[in-house]
Amino acid sequence: MIRFAGIQMLVGADKLSNLNKASELVSKAVKAGAKLVSLPECFNCPYGNQYFAEYAEKIPDGQSYNHLKMLALEHKIHLIGGTIPEECDGNLYNTSLVFSPNGELIAKHRKVHLFDIDIPGKIKFKESDTLCPGSSITTFNVNEFTVGLGICYDIRFPEQAHIMRDQGAHIMIYPGAFNMTTGPVYFELLNRARAVDNQVYCSSIAPATDNTATYTSWGHSLICAPTGVVVDSALHDEQIVYCDMSMSEIQDIREGIPTSKQKRSDIYKLVHVQK
Repeated sequence: MIRFAGIQMLVGADKLSNLNKASELVSKAVKAGAKLVSLPECFNCPYGNQYFAEYAEKIPDGQSYNHLKMLALEHKIHLIGGTIPEECDGNLYNTSLVFSPNGELIAKHRKVHLFDIDIPGKIKFKESDTLCPGSSITTFNVNEFTVGLGICYDIRFPEQAHIMRDQGAHIMIYPGAFNMTTGPVYFELLNRARAVDNQVYCSSIAPATDNTATYTSWGHSLICAPTGVVVDSALHDEQIVYCDMSMSEIQDIREGIPTSKQKRSDIYKLVHVQK
């Protein structure tokens, strides 16, 4: 059993204020018993192509990197640092950093699928105008659990989730800032689908809604059980969602409906291309 906390926080233009707010809310989650904690996508800066280069940091030299490392070490938790803009060799990435209780960086995931959409009359956004895509599937271990890590639009692609499941994932975490158009329609649906598809706990953690921002987050961070049932969810304001994740619940569901053993590899197969 492990208590997971997802922190839906309000993100502003001042990076230091965002880092301090993250510290405050992580401390609150830890006091409630959380041992695995996630911050939202773009927790250290506003989300938007016009912000990524300005706020980008090199890893491991950046202010946000050091702050996350300190928080994990101080509270003796596994900390998923939402995402931050990363600069590497002249390229920008949307990157999630994971730290262990001893402050070690144990995983780094660069957003694989960039958010390029155009819904006429509603929203047009093209992350590829500024960001480069990642090229790896990311999993890491927390005690007896294996955690699969994606970022926002990654959740749209079940193949990525299936590979994480094949790599042993029991939990999938997607820091993600859906918007006011796609959020009401797809946010909960996709989390429930990935949970049921893979018989895992699945959670997306968003920034709180700021109607004055150039890109407005839907909020509504949530956690789904392996049955697809929503265990806890937020609305638009700052809130922490919690779930006591049980290995025995996962095992019972997988034994009762053994889909992983029933796949027809003689008919179809998912190929993971290593890079």
